Amino acid sequence: MRFRNSAFALALTAAGCAHPAPLTLPAAPTPPALVTLQHDIDAVLAQPALAHGYWGVLVKSLKTDETLYALNAGKLMLPASNMKIVTLAAAAEKLGWDYRYETRVFAAGAVNAGTLQGDLVVAGSGDPSLVAADGMADRVFADWAERLKQRGIRTIAGRIIGDDNGFEKETLGFGWSWDDLPDDYAAGVGALQFNENAVRVTVTPGPSSGDSAGVSMAPMGSGLTIVSSVTTSAGTRAAISTHRLPGSMALELRGSIPAGATASTLTVSVDNPTLFFAGALRIALIANGIDVRGPAVDVDDVKDAPSTARMKAIVSYQSAPLSALAMRLMKISQNQYAETFLKSVATEPGVIPTAEAGRSAVRAILQRWGVPETALIQRDGSGLSRYDFVTPEALVTILTHVDRDPRLKGPFEASLPIAGQLGLSNRMKGTPAEGNARAKTGSMTGVRGLSGYVTSADGEPLVFSILANNFDTPPDVVNNASDAIVVRLAQFHR
Repeated sequence: MRFRNSAFALALTAAGCAHPAPLTLPAAPTPPALVTLQHDIDAVLAQPALAHGYWGVLVKSLKTDETLYALNAGKLMLPASNMKIVTLAAAAEKLGWDYRYETRVFAAGAVNAGTLQGDLVVAGSGDPSLVAADGMADRVFADWAERLKQRGIRTIAGRIIGDDNGFEKETLGFGWSWDDLPDDYAAGVGALQFNENAVRVTVTPGPSSGDSAGVSMAPMGSGLTIVSSVTTSAGTRAAISTHRLPGSMALELRGSIPAGATASTLTVSVDNPTLFFAGALRIALIANGIDVRGPAVDVDDVKDAPSTARMKAIVSYQSAPLSALAMRLMKISQNQYAETFLKSVATEPGVIPTAEAGRSAVRAILQRWGVPETALIQRDGSGLSRYDFVTPEALVTILTHVDRDPRLKGPFEASLPIAGQLGLSNRMKGTPAEGNARAKTGSMTGVRGLSGYVTSADGEPLVFSILANNFDTPPDVVNNASDAIVVRLAQFHR
């Protein structure tokens, strides 16, 4: 066939040579069950009481990697104690679940006729778990005393020196609020730690209104001096506040306690963890029959401190493994454990661990796991700092990696609070999430978090992160909204 019109022929030829437009297939419709789930979560977050808050939520399937729900998942938000997920995951990766902290005791001098002619030096590596509760520390210190006696030491002519050179000297987390510092949850950490670096202060009313209240403190050896202006009142409720500036050993108590009331107990931080440890050890050694002539001191205050570099330890004590310590970190949300683990992530031969080095080590680990540097701003290990920021997506990425790594999964997931049990004991009870959801909580003023795992009604494992910031409603309302989302995930049917 011949074309009569050459222009027409040229146009047709050009059209025949052109590449056809790519075929665009319509997007697969979202399954009705998933649409319903998303609408239900939207409805939870659309409550008028939550209108002024800011939410970040991400839910994914661990089975398929499918995103089931996302809201502001890539936004940086304050995590509060959800930061402990970051810290523990990195610590487990770097140190291993079998990692134990070691505390060693050295005799700096000769032993003559039952007397150590010198100092007893106790050097730590950060063990956060030696506590007075249940008589644990009493048993450990009694064992140390017995081992000293077996070496012929019944008198120590010198001092009990606490050697905290295994960690950096800074004890507090970056950006911690100064008005938190008297409280136990804001206690600093060091290479030597005793009773989670906190003491119990008991306040009892006087005989009648206007009288000064009685005050006692335990365990002994903290170095704190209590300055109390608490009075006995005719009121019905105790109102007692604590005040202590950083670097001060003076703990101020203010307020009142009703006449005839039961005693009020406050748990407060110590200023110098090292001195607290050395003081408690000195008291325990004396109680166990060893005469200690010198005082308890911090190695930093000793000009002629003996070096342990070439000494052989005469007593050595190891903590429980990291897998056991993780249980208290996560279920009780123990801040001092988190700060200790953060520094420990930087442990290298011949290097003094610091929080800054720990943050760098954490960042390197998480980048290998697929968490971009821009998704995490970590300033401490516990989340107490208001300079911490993380995205829900970063938390879900970490939790997903842990779940898929058989080296990390078991102890990590065992450490998480379980709905209806310790750490989440009053939440999601009587719902499909009870005994099912495992999640780390987070709470501070204007911040709530809940991130972890839950199994759907179909048996599908899901991972989620729910963060709430800047709300002006009662915290229980925010917690109830987070719980409602997790319960809905537990009810989800494909």
